[in-house]
Amino acid sequence: MIGVIDSGFGGLSVLKGLLSDMPEYDYVYLGDSARAPYGSHSRETITRFSEEIVEFLFDRDVKLIIVACNTISGLALRHLQNKYIVDAGLKDKKNILGVIFPFSEEAATKTKNKRVGVVGTKGTISSRAYETEILKIDPEIEIFSMPCPLLVPFIEEGWHDKPEAKMVLKKYLRPMKSRHIDTLILGCTHYPLMMRDFKKYMGSKVHIVGDGSVLAKSLKDYLKRHPDIDKSLSRNGKRTYMTTDDPIKFKKMGEKFLGHPIPKIEMVNVEGGDGK
Repeated sequence: MIGVIDSGFGGLSVLKGLLSDMPEYDYVYLGDSARAPYGSHSRETITRFSEEIVEFLFDRDVKLIIVACNTISGLALRHLQNKYIVDAGLKDKKNILGVIFPFSEEAATKTKNKRVGVVGTKGTISSRAYETEILKIDPEIEIFSMPCPLLVPFIEEGWHDKPEAKMVLKKYLRPMKSRHIDTLILGCTHYPLMMRDFKKYMGSKVHIVGDGSVLAKSLKDYLKRHPDIDKSLSRNGKRTYMTTDDPIKFKKMGEKFLGHPIPKIEMVNVEGGDGK
């Protein structure tokens, strides 16, 4: 089974891409909405939260975890990989993958003028994870980053279509337009729910990276290179949805992200790492 984790609903934009391109696999999605947004927490707190979620899913026979949260990917992914995979000697049996490298690779490939923008939570932007990955690929690329702390709360509350959210987004993007970027990374998996607005404000000449299909392509390549892990993944087309907060709210917002009904949502407690 493949686990997809996020601080709330945003990772569903990644899951949507996986379900579209790789529907045969079994997936479990866990959104920690009770403690969202992660971007406003310290690195230590984010690491603790993510450890609890990883242990919760590994205890349920998940073999591969996709960290569909840029904040966790930027601040805690390396730690999670070392603690639960490398130090545990499980490199050929399990793994934990993030979203930052696939999105960075896509942006570095798409940019023509070598001017790339990144928007995300305060935690993601302060981690400088995108800058690190992009410059590894092409040191000549200029990167312009902008924290957008108000967008996730708007989206989590279902206010992404409200005039207030659009006004705030426009304010955040104004400096990006003045930088003449030709590629913009949505460094938060919540943001695709406002994709139409991003495209409207940035214009048709700016390529926007953040779609779940990018991760699906990267995951397919990874599984080809790691056949042992691929063979261990169940393929029954099963989907399981979990949240640490209100299942009714999760269902309402989750169906907006996925574009189809969610039949059942389980409310879970991940604190302590044992799921009890």
